[in-house]
Amino acid sequence: MKKNVFALLFLVLSSTIVSAQDQNIRQYGISIGVLEAGPLNSITDVNGVKVGHKTITSAEHIRTGVTAILPHPGNIFQQKVPAAVYVENGFGKLAGSTQIKELGNLETPIILTNTLSVPIAADALIDYTFSFKANNGVRSVNPIVGETNDGYLNNIRGRHISKKDVLTAIKKADSGVVEQGNVGAGNGTIAFGFKGGIGSSSRKLPEKMGGYSVGVLVQTNFGGVLQIAGVPVGKELNKYYLSDLLNKSPDGSCMIVIATDAPLDARNLQRLAKRAVLGLAKTGGIASNGSGDYIIAFSTAKENRIPYQVNNAIEHKKTLKNSAMSPLFMAVNEATEEAIINSLFHAQTMTGRDGHTIKELPVDSVLKLMEKYGRK
Repeated sequence: MKKNVFALLFLVLSSTIVSAQDQNIRQYGISIGVLEAGPLNSITDVNGVKVGHKTITSAEHIRTGVTAILPHPGNIFQQKVPAAVYVENGFGKLAGSTQIKELGNLETPIILTNTLSVPIAADALIDYTFSFKANNGVRSVNPIVGETNDGYLNNIRGRHISKKDVLTAIKKADSGVVEQGNVGAGNGTIAFGFKGGIGSSSRKLPEKMGGYSVGVLVQTNFGGVLQIAGVPVGKELNKYYLSDLLNKSPDGSCMIVIATDAPLDARNLQRLAKRAVLGLAKTGGIASNGSGDYIIAFSTAKENRIPYQVNNAIEHKKTLKNSAMSPLFMAVNEATEEAIINSLFHAQTMTGRDGHTIKELPVDSVLKLMEKYGRK
C-alpha cells in the first residue's frame, strides 16, 4: 500500500516538474518586440506549414531526434517553393544549400537532426520524395538537412537516427501548436549553458502592411551571454561564456527556419534570412568559431510555387517590392529572438551521455529578474 502511495506521489510531483517548463515567455506577461504574435505563436501560423518531431531517448546515452518542417502538405517536389539560405558562420552542415542558392527553390521537407545523422536523413528524404507516384520518373532530388551537434548529452557516434525515424517525423507533421524544448532535433542540445531545444514564434503584420505572417523555428545549441528582452540574464546569474561558472566553449550551432506567406522571391527571402541574425544577436549569441549558424527561409505563397514541369519559358509572378520589406524584417527579427527564448523556457533538465547533466533555465529566477528590470 505504501509503495502505491509513494508511486502516486512521485507521478504527481513528476507531472508538476514537467509542467513548470511548458509556457512561452509571453505567457508570463513578457513581450519580445512590438508586433503582434500569430494565434499559435509558432511557425505553423503560416498557412500550410506543418511540423513533426521524432524524439529518441533511451538507455543512458541516447538523447537525440528529428524535426521535420513541411512548407505545404502536398508533393513538394512537384510544387516547389521559393527559398533562400544565409550562412552567418559556416562551421556546420546544411546539406542541399548550394542548390537552393543556385536555383532559389526548395523541393523537399526541411529536416533538422544531429551532425552525424545528416547522411541518413538525406537518404530518407529521397525515399520520401520517391514515395509519390507522380515522382516515378525523378532522377535527381535535393534533400535539405540541417544539424547541430548534440554530442555532450547524446552518444552521437552511435548514430541512432534511422530512416524510419526521419519518415516518422514527416508523417507526424501537423499544422497545430509546435512542441518545444526537449523534442525532436532539440532533444540533446544546449544553449547558453542551459538546456536548449526547439523553439518557435511568429508575427502577424497589420492589414495595412499586407497582413502577412512570419513564422520561425529554431534548434538552439550555441553559447554567449544570455539576454532576455534586454535583461542581462546570463550576467545576473553569473553563467555565461568566460565566466567562472561557464568557461566551456560556446560552440554548437543554431539552425533557424523561416516561413512566410508573403509573396517573396529568392533574393528577398535571402534578405529576410539575414535579418534573423539580428534576433539571434539580441539573445546574446556570439556566432563563435565552432557554431554553425544557418538560416533557411521560404515563401508559401501559392501563386509563386514553382512547378516541376512547365511548358512556358517565361514565368509571371507577383512579388513584394524592396520598399515593402522593412515590416517583414522587423517581424523576423522579433520572432527569431522570441523563438530562441521559448526554446529555453520549454527545455527541461537532462542527464545524458557519461552522466553529463545540463540544467534547465531557472524560469522563476528569470521572472524575478524581469521584475527587477521593469520588464514584467
